[in-house]
Amino acid sequence: MKTTVASRKSLLVLAIFLAIWITFTVYNNYTKIWIALKLPDSPYYWNLIAKSSCTQAAHNPVVSAAENELRIREILEKIDQLIPPRPFTYINTTTSAAHSTATILNPQDTYCTGDQLDVLLEMRDHTGHKKKYGGDFLRARISSPILKAGASGKVTDFNNGTYLITFPLFWEGQVSLSVLLMHPSEGVSALWRSRNQAYDRVIFTGQFINGKSYVSADCTLALNLSAELCMYQDVQDNEAFYCMKPPRVPCAALTHMQSKNKDVSYLSKRERSLFERSNVGVEIMKSFNVISVSKCNTETAPIKEKCKLGMTSTIPTGYAWKDTWNPVSCSLVPLKLEDCLRGKLVYLMGDSTLRQWIEYFKASINTLKSVDLHESGKLQHQLAVDLDRNIHIQWQKHGYPLIGSLVYSVKEIEYIARAIDRTGGDKNTVIVISLGQHFRPFPIDLFIRRVLNVHKAVQRLLLRSPDTLVIIKTENTREIHSDVERFSDFHGYIQYLIIKDIFQDLKVGIIDAWDITVAYGTNEVHPPQYVIRNQINIFLNYVC
Repeated sequence: MKTTVASRKSLLVLAIFLAIWITFTVYNNYTKIWIALKLPDSPYYWNLIAKSSCTQAAHNPVVSAAENELRIREILEKIDQLIPPRPFTYINTTTSAAHSTATILNPQDTYCTGDQLDVLLEMRDHTGHKKKYGGDFLRARISSPILKAGASGKVTDFNNGTYLITFPLFWEGQVSLSVLLMHPSEGVSALWRSRNQAYDRVIFTGQFINGKSYVSADCTLALNLSAELCMYQDVQDNEAFYCMKPPRVPCAALTHMQSKNKDVSYLSKRERSLFERSNVGVEIMKSFNVISVSKCNTETAPIKEKCKLGMTSTIPTGYAWKDTWNPVSCSLVPLKLEDCLRGKLVYLMGDSTLRQWIEYFKASINTLKSVDLHESGKLQHQLAVDLDRNIHIQWQKHGYPLIGSLVYSVKEIEYIARAIDRTGGDKNTVIVISLGQHFRPFPIDLFIRRVLNVHKAVQRLLLRSPDTLVIIKTENTREIHSDVERFSDFHGYIQYLIIKDIFQDLKVGIIDAWDITVAYGTNEVHPPQYVIRNQINIFLNYVC
């Protein structure tokens, strides 16, 4: 009897210990997840997406269509959770830059290079009432125009109407502080809902050759079962583009395409008022004076390792000074284009922001000559070669969607994943990929699917040719006030986070064009030449 009682007591103690241990473990994990969701600019919550969407396939690029659709849905659901609906009845209850307050924490008369300046934002609505939730789309930046210097700031959202803006002070001189309210949280919610409503914001018109003349037909990214269609499908990756079939003209006769914006909006009149010019990109810190930063430490800074693949990313990733980009975690060495690219085969795959690269190469290397590929139009494939140095550089546009009022040829159009699949790859092959700007007007699942398909193709390439160098150039910022519902930088920012997250499990280089263009404050869909020069300098340091 005593033995039984003793055994029961031992089991009870063990049960209590296990209960405490389980509670402690669950609490710890819960706390980590809660912190991640409370700090939306932290990398933690994007890691949640990566764990559910890519890690399982990290070593298995063969993924079924059903598994791919499941990943897309998981990513989409997690983003939905981070952008909750914020309906409003009156404009006065939305976030106001003029009524919000910014406070420098621990202010000083003079700061030192290497210091961190923290600013606490308290967001208020147009009536002066404190906001009780976060989600505002903010852009933080420091700059010294005389020094041609700039850097982005890190934004931490506490989801209660307050934000912490962190500015590392990289250079000495007079430094200006800026925090722009790009869109209030109510506007962010409206843009997100509007974006995912439909595919019809852009009208595509295809041209079919019919004897010696052309016949036009409407084309779309969405299937319309009520009409006879031509379907241009990538069976392997379950992507498709559709055109209304012209009478008595075969589908294979499609030769050219152009597009125009459709006069349609999925925003209410009240919501549209949030995106009037005066309400987009409004300065919160306009009453603040410049701060003085001195070089207090006379010790020589430690020499940083040269930039290479696999290095840990920081926020911000770097800063501009005298129009030259300086990464935080590594150093860039000056390299001569023609020497670095000797014997290299460089494939540039993506949009016109990568076409700027081949144009820069041709302008900078006198011996690099264009090869006539017998195509026409602004989006024609480009090839440039230097036979003496054995340099081959090629640019090709990505597959649908491609937005532009100018007519472009689609005879040779293909998805990036297929172009990668037909690339042999070796230690002298470099592939640079850029996706983003043309996807902004369409539901986000289109972009997620495309990036996942490119990710799988890169996996296959690196399995058969592990020495091949693959670089992802993220999309950049663009004009702040240009057709906000379709092309807002909010749409681009979500895509920027998604592509970085999906590719983080592969050994690829990242050129953070988003952070670079925020630092430079360019706000142009096609950044100026000095920005392109600095992007290419990062590229060269990866290559050589």
